[in-house]
Amino acid sequence: MKTLQIALLALVTCTLTHCSGAASASGTPGAENVKLNPLTPEEEHVIVHKGTERPFTGEYEKFDKKGTYICKWCNAPLYKSESKFDAGCGWPAFDDEIPGAVKRTTDADGRRTEITCARCGGHLGHVFTGEGFTPKNTRHCVNSISIKFVADGQPIPEVKGDVPKADAAATKESAKTEKAIFAGGCFWGVQYLMQKAPGVISTQVGYTGGHKDNPTYKEVCSGTTGHIEAIEITFDPSKTTYEALAKLFFEIHDPTQANGQGPDIGEQYLSVVFYANDAQKQTAEKLIQILKDKGYKVVTQVLPAKTFWPAEDYHQDYYNKKHGTPYCHAYKKRF
Repeated sequence: MKTLQIALLALVTCTLTHCSGAASASGTPGAENVKLNPLTPEEEHVIVHKGTERPFTGEYEKFDKKGTYICKWCNAPLYKSESKFDAGCGWPAFDDEIPGAVKRTTDADGRRTEITCARCGGHLGHVFTGEGFTPKNTRHCVNSISIKFVADGQPIPEVKGDVPKADAAATKESAKTEKAIFAGGCFWGVQYLMQKAPGVISTQVGYTGGHKDNPTYKEVCSGTTGHIEAIEITFDPSKTTYEALAKLFFEIHDPTQANGQGPDIGEQYLSVVFYANDAQKQTAEKLIQILKDKGYKVVTQVLPAKTFWPAEDYHQDYYNKKHGTPYCHAYKKRF
């Protein structure tokens, strides 16, 4: 079932994928001295920490007024409304930028090209080419939270703060987030249910546990890579705990199925907790023992985390883009 659905979705790869990494400290010469607006925690997560807002939730996704879109962080003009179009991907799309306003940088995995404000280095999203949406054959997929609209005839507002770029970078370093990696069958369904949990900042699906660098979905399906479909969760420990997320993980898939999950059978669909430290390992083992004491024959493995390789764009936020629901994952209270 899953393979058939992929063939259709791959034709329209409309997504932004979370890209980890430090914000640029020198977007353009002298950028470290640019005046910057103060950011909310949600804005900082995307603009500074290169996160991604959830699809179909942004202010400008269906916005069609005439004017200019400016950088939320430094107020630099980025896009004109004439370049905006509806790509159906869940985020604002533009087929061109104001000349010199946007910087392109290839992601560390080599799969995508990140776009940032050329003045301050703030993260905007990613740019894609060759999709045929418009004659320019280019799609800037931009987070609404990274930009602000200024109507035609209105002046560009003054920046409200004066935060040196170096201080912003320091803010990023001091930000407290944690990560969790779980595997519980088809990663579409796991992401759909886990990303809704309180305290979750962002999620991305991918492959881990194997020996092949930068694997493709086709290679993972071949059973020769040792990789398992998994989800990487970035969460705010002040709003949730690793234990709360681990409990949810055990309640949205069947931890007693040994050969896969639901109708998806094979090594790539096994149930695994990939721990990043001893505390995560102990938490997972404690929860498994609780379930065993309740009579569940848990087969979930607890393994040390290895390199997490993000999956292809068309796998990210699959059910949100399809406006569907999982076929083999559902919540069942076990704790």
